[in-house]
Amino acid sequence: QVQLVESGGGWVRPGGSLNLSCAASISTSSINVMGWYRQAPGKQRELLATFIIRHMTNYADSAKGRFTLSRDNAKNTMYLQMNNLQPEDTAVYYCRALWAGHEYWGQGTQVTVSS
Repeated sequence: QVQLVESGGGWVRPGGSLNLSCAASISTSSINVMGWYRQAPGKQRELLATFIIRHMTNYADSAKGRFTLSRDNAKNTMYLQMNNLQPEDTAVYYCRALWAGHEYWGQGTQVTVSS
């Protein structure tokens, strides 16, 4: 069983930045696939960025150039640095992990971008 807890969301003006955190209850060095998703109101959940096979990363087009994925295995935490946020980035942001053949999700953290 893996618990994932997101934090770092909030309200920011257009052009602002946020750094989201996802703390895992197990060693993140043992998780091969771990990433960030988001779901805006009335829309499907979409992939933003994910680690695939430990240190390799994959970014969705909507995240390339503005979002940076990283993790600190010493703290068992994954991060998503988000820059130049726009109103269309408003959504609930979720952390996901695949471990031992099972899928785990965090509870989500709200990001609101408005002036």
